[in-house]
Order: sequence, then structure tokens, then C-alpha cells
Amino acid sequence: MILNHLNLTVTDVTAAKEFLQTYFGFKIGGERGQSFAALFDDQGMVLTLMRGTEVNYPKTFHIGFIQESEAKVNEIHQRLSDDGFDVTAPQRAHGWTFYVKAPGGFTVEVLALMIMVTWYVNDC
Repeated sequence: MILNHLNLTVTDVTAAKEFLQTYFGFKIGGERGQSFAALFDDQGMVLTLMRGTEVNYPKTFHIGFIQESEAKVNEIHQRLSDDGFDVTAPQRAHGWTFYVKAPGGFTVEVLALMIMVTWYVNDC
């Protein structure tokens, strides 16, 4: 069993949709004006965005995009930085990782895993 659907409430569906398309390769599956968008990726993930007036995710809430290498993490970081997003430098934590606040009110983590399973088992 795999997690293959997630719905995010966002303050700006259009901006969030464009962010996910531009930096993470999502494609449009359907839209209803500026209030709803269904996105999908090449592995079967369906990510829906629904507009909400107040978006208050918990401080630690985020979605993540695991990359195949540290070089790919650095590339995405550079693109986001060049495009004006406020991103801190990648750092070594549970992988080579950084976080960015996405348009619409949610946080995204971009990381290359090293020993994620061991980290979860030892720290949870």
C-alpha cells in the first residue's frame, strides 16, 4: 500500500499549482476556476489543492520531495533562490535538506535521503 493522494488547503490555488508544476513536475489533471486544482505526477500521486480563506497548518507540517542526489537538491535550491524564494542553504540533518514556504501557505521540504529509515527507527 502506498500513499497516493493528498489534499492541501491553500490561500492561492493558482500560485500553489504553478509552484508545484514549475519546481516539482506536477501536471494538471483538472481545475475548477481558482478554487480547486487536481495535480498528478509520473508515479501516480494525486495532489489536490482547495482554496481556503484561513490556512493554519501546524508549525512542523510539511510535504516532502525526495531527490535522487544532493546535486538535485542543490539545483532545486538554486532555482528557487534565483526566482526570489526565501530559502536557507541546504544542510545535513536526516538527509541533505532544505525547506521553503510555498505560495498558498504550506511548507515544502526538498531532500536527498541518506539513512532515513534508520533515523526514524532510532528517533521515534
